[in-house]
Amino acid sequence: MVSLLTLVQSVILGILQGLTEWLPVSSSGHLVLAQRILGVNVPVAYDVLLHIGTLLPVIFIFRKDLFEIIKSFARFDRKKKSFNFGVMIIIASIVTGVIGFSFLKFFESLFTSIAAVSIGFIITGLFLLASKFFHGNRKIGLVDALIVGLAQGVSIAPGISRSGMTISAGLIRKIDKKMIFTFSFLLSIIAIIGAQVVEMKNLDLVNIDSVTNLLVGVIAAALTGYAAIKILLKTLISDKFYVFAFYCFAIGLAAMIL
Repeated sequence: MVSLLTLVQSVILGILQGLTEWLPVSSSGHLVLAQRILGVNVPVAYDVLLHIGTLLPVIFIFRKDLFEIIKSFARFDRKKKSFNFGVMIIIASIVTGVIGFSFLKFFESLFTSIAAVSIGFIITGLFLLASKFFHGNRKIGLVDALIVGLAQGVSIAPGISRSGMTISAGLIRKIDKKMIFTFSFLLSIIAIIGAQVVEMKNLDLVNIDSVTNLLVGVIAAALTGYAAIKILLKTLISDKFYVFAFYCFAIGLAAMIL
């Protein structure tokens, strides 16, 4: 029999994951706080599938870009823009991977510290606010890919937003808004899959209360994730991306008081 409280918690965490994974406000930071407030310890299996749920709308929205990159790689067509774009994504992913594996234990230790989470939120806010003062329409180059990969690597820490850091880094580098938006989300596919593969070693399906609860959470994450991506694009195009900084400052200070 499905526990109503557990089902409600699953929906809350799914919605929270879907919204905060793609809005520049750090899903990891919110989940740390939510687990503390709700008094729950989310099983690894649930966390893995929740991330897969948030990944589904990315694959759907950017399916044409993905197809073009895969096609250009299959043909090894180096003249295609999609081929070069894919190469930049791979380079950025390598940088992220090196940072992730080199400092894995350090990042893991931060997830038990509310103080670390609050500092992470404030760091995210500072980068979001800084992005307001840079404008350009450059294409992504090698140095840009390295910097964005570094930004994504740092965002493994709780409270530091992956989308916030990667998009802010691109804007500060004066990359075209739509280009860095697409780059950031395509880059997230490799990062999320890689992170979940690493998490698989701790997988324990026994701790899942109900398959129904699990599926409901994943669906909630997927639907809210889709909405979050659309909201983020709208704010980015309308030059309102920086407004999320004030939310990060507020929740960072609240977490510090907590």
